[in-house]
Amino acid sequence: MPTPDDLRYTEQHEWVRADVDTLTIGITDFAAEALGDIVYIQLPMVGDTVKTGDACGEIESTKSVSDLFAPVTGTVTEVNTALGDSPETVGTDPYGDGWLFRVTPDDSGLDGLLDAAAYRRLTQGG
Repeated sequence: MPTPDDLRYTEQHEWVRADVDTLTIGITDFAAEALGDIVYIQLPMVGDTVKTGDACGEIESTKSVSDLFAPVTGTVTEVNTALGDSPETVGTDPYGDGWLFRVTPDDSGLDGLLDAAAYRRLTQGG
């Protein structure tokens, strides 16, 4: 399973890509594979404030319904509206077109996140 080195990760299997002043958030390939066929996604709304560690949405698959946790605190600036019609994109392209939402962070936010090597150890057991 790919774990891109340029991203940061949470123990709940979200990823974060830092751009200039915006963070793009999605779920990892590990999470997408564990979920199976994704059939519905509930995302936060533009303008919502999300807080690190709090549930901010849901991902429903043929296997289960899982909470989506905010990896950082900030204000939602954009959501991937294409997922409303094609939620399966999260499973087929989790690091590309399957991104979930974007946030303007209230703080550095990335400090408590895992780098790619630490995430690999978490998911691969060593």
